Amino acid sequence: MKSNIKGGEFLVKETNSEDIFITKEFTEEQTMMKQAVQEFIDREVWPNKERFEKKDYAFTESLMKQIGDLGLLGISVPEEYGGMGMGFVSTMLVCDYISGATGSLATAYGAHTGIGTMPILLYGTEEQKQKYIPKLVTGEWFGSYCLTEPGAGSDANSGKTKAVLSDDGTYYSVTGQKMWISNAGFCSLMIVFARIEDDKNITAFILEYDKNNPNGITLGEEENKLGIHSSSTRQVFFNETKIPVENMLSERGHGFKIALNSLNVGRIKLAAACLDASRRVTTEATKYANERVQFKTPIAQFGAIKYKLAEMATKTYVSDAATYRASKDIQNRIDELLAEGKSHQEAELKGVEEFAIECAMLKVYASEAAQYVTDEGIQIFGGMGFSKDTPMESAWRDARISRIYEGTNEINRLLSVGMLLKKAMKGEIDLLTPAMEVGKSLMSIPSFAIPDYSILFSEEKEMISKLKKTFLMVSGKAVETFGMELEKQQQLILAAAEIMMEIYMAESVILKTEKLVKMTSEEACEAEIAMAKLNLFNAVELTSKKGKEAIVSFAEGDEQRMMLMGLKRFTKYANNPNPIALRKTIAAKIISENSYCF
Repeated sequence: MKSNIKGGEFLVKETNSEDIFITKEFTEEQTMMKQAVQEFIDREVWPNKERFEKKDYAFTESLMKQIGDLGLLGISVPEEYGGMGMGFVSTMLVCDYISGATGSLATAYGAHTGIGTMPILLYGTEEQKQKYIPKLVTGEWFGSYCLTEPGAGSDANSGKTKAVLSDDGTYYSVTGQKMWISNAGFCSLMIVFARIEDDKNITAFILEYDKNNPNGITLGEEENKLGIHSSSTRQVFFNETKIPVENMLSERGHGFKIALNSLNVGRIKLAAACLDASRRVTTEATKYANERVQFKTPIAQFGAIKYKLAEMATKTYVSDAATYRASKDIQNRIDELLAEGKSHQEAELKGVEEFAIECAMLKVYASEAAQYVTDEGIQIFGGMGFSKDTPMESAWRDARISRIYEGTNEINRLLSVGMLLKKAMKGEIDLLTPAMEVGKSLMSIPSFAIPDYSILFSEEKEMISKLKKTFLMVSGKAVETFGMELEKQQQLILAAAEIMMEIYMAESVILKTEKLVKMTSEEACEAEIAMAKLNLFNAVELTSKKGKEAIVSFAEGDEQRMMLMGLKRFTKYANNPNPIALRKTIAAKIISENSYCF
């Protein structure tokens, strides 16, 4: 089995298009699964969107039971626990297409299958898995995840909920308060995090919940939220709630580790959950633009609307390319570990953990792309977009939470750079050598020869290579300047994170489109090529802005001038793309197909 790329290595290693996965490569089984999920959503969910806006929690619960009946709550769960035992890509596929119609169902599904089930599957004893996973897979029970507290949000390990061992040593008595708990209103199982004595780290427990025998548990009223109206979200209060000692999850003090690793999975699944929502909104906006006539012309024919449709489609296409690229990288790593004799638990944990950087970036990009797409969807609908009678305003409100949960986007940006630098310090990725080479190149005279860019994406790939040099230049000098104090320079880290994220997204979409062209033809992929080029143009512009912002914040004098000259060199095309022409090409395809058709 060939060695696959490591997490974060995309910055220092070249990836070929044949080494990435694209959705056109779905197996026959995966394609059938996708169609089955789409049919279910189109039949049972999309026509009933208004019910979700009326806080019909019972409807969400009934749909979750139907999803359980279809076997879709246990895609990646091994067959011995009642699941389908499928790979990581299939898990992402189902999460993608089941989440597109409404954020309420997306949240209920994500909370149950992700943070409600995975901690037991990945950290539970064999007895715990045999006892609980089959019930969660069928939908007989639903799970929730009790981590956040009034004083412990992003700083998850600062929770004050206490667990006290009983005198006879048979159970823990848990007292405390949790908030923003998804699925709390209909769950039968809670993953509860609490601190034992004065432990440095919290501990995780599996708690069975029976409304008829509350065991010291009180639920708050359903929260009044901006969006995801039919996702049950409540506070949970524990008053000497008894949890048997055998229901401790993993070991004492391992709760923080469980929380962090659960979030890694949650982040990339959240990226997947934003994909079909963006596709559907783009399609609805395109249909409306084709139907809406002003000044005797369908508004889809106006340049301002074409701009919006092209950017909406591009951000959606980019999110798709990068999410499935990372999903297959994770699956490849899991398969490698299984082949080495690792258990399912360890392989899944290590496989996702390896790509924690990519998971964080994907969560940020896809959630912000979904917010952009839904906002522009409202704008295309105009006054009607502001009305509850159209699907746009609910989609916009539902999208907003995606930038907050699974760690805010600000936290994830900081984490992505922090995790990369940790890998570098551990020697897992060699950033120092290429960073030093970039530094030396700044002192050399650049070549003024014009290369041959006749091969598709040859200049674009060179631009991506130069963007990587920009990141290495900025981050390398920042580490040299601040050392261990760098973590205090949050605005600088945020700028670096933006550059790193744009590199990964731009490279992913270039490679996806190149692979697509090889499978078909340039003519057949005209719009996809335009989206890849438009996205790179936007990435280069943003890198130039963020790079300058970073450099002037910590470099001075000749050093600053040298770095700014390097930045200018690294963000300069030989042949400037024409973004207006690219947008026209993209919009023409969508408008003619009357849908997002990629």
